[in-house]
Amino acid sequence: MNIAVSKPDLTIRLCGPRGFCAGVDRAIQIVVLALKAYGAPVYVRHEIVHNRYVVEGLEAKGAIFVEELDEIPAEHRAQPVVFSAHGVPKSVPADADARNLFYLDATCPLVSKVHKQAMRHNRLGRHVVLIGHAGHPEVIGTMGQLPEGAVSLIETVEDADVYEPADPDNLGFVTQTTLSVDDTAGVIARLQERFPNLTAPSADSICYATTNRQEVVKEAAPGCDLFIVVGAPNSSNSKRLVEVALRAGATKSVLVQRASEIDWDNIGDISTVGLSAGASAPEVIVNEIIEAFRARYNAVVELAETVKETENFLVNRELRSIELTTADMAFVNGE
Repeated sequence: MNIAVSKPDLTIRLCGPRGFCAGVDRAIQIVVLALKAYGAPVYVRHEIVHNRYVVEGLEAKGAIFVEELDEIPAEHRAQPVVFSAHGVPKSVPADADARNLFYLDATCPLVSKVHKQAMRHNRLGRHVVLIGHAGHPEVIGTMGQLPEGAVSLIETVEDADVYEPADPDNLGFVTQTTLSVDDTAGVIARLQERFPNLTAPSADSICYATTNRQEVVKEAAPGCDLFIVVGAPNSSNSKRLVEVALRAGATKSVLVQRASEIDWDNIGDISTVGLSAGASAPEVIVNEIIEAFRARYNAVVELAETVKETENFLVNRELRSIELTTADMAFVNGE
């Protein structure tokens, strides 16, 4: 006789907003539309966004990812090359021009805003202090807007403690867009304490999407036995969400790329799970994880929502006449 085994009850607190921000959505749309407009291959310099699933989905459509422009074969130089959402140093479009390449810049408009803020500081004679993570593509891109030596990178409060600028009274700061709001506030406070004449950018550099995702995780995390953030290991904003969840009271917080990465055998006795996704993570993976929990638990999904995001960034002028359908984006958004 078969005895049905009842599934344990589980509440999933699903965060909103989560997943794609307007800048990431725009960048992916640019590659998809370029493939429709110009045919395959479309080249993309670096990962268009920090998500392997997205990259593989675009590769399946005909995108080819390269690290540098010299990897594009001569016979394909008439095909478009797309620059990633993280932004690029000025040397990259200059190199593309020198090679007679046709390029489409998918830099997030909010990253471009930080570039302009840094250039404004520089134009007004200030040395630029960039708060960010060394080696991150966005930081490389921002530093690459100005001559070598014009920008100093500060990563932590400890860095701010030992920073010795040539002219302490003539500094302006900007930040990477995907940082922890709380951590960054600490670094800025220390810099302002040491350098009272430090000039802030005209608008906050940390983008609205990073702030919104962190705020809702703070609301949802208290009381969670486990908090799952969907995102890539090289995604700055996703890693910050894991940290925010732990600080806000989640017992455990993990970063996963797919449902298969969840340690189901050692998940323990759980009754409440928080679920969010970094700004580069597609909604299809969020749905995949919810279904994986439903297969194992009697799961009820509760929406934890703080704000609704309505931002929409236009794609490049060259692509605006091309129709983008729901089917075109189903590989990341679901049907």
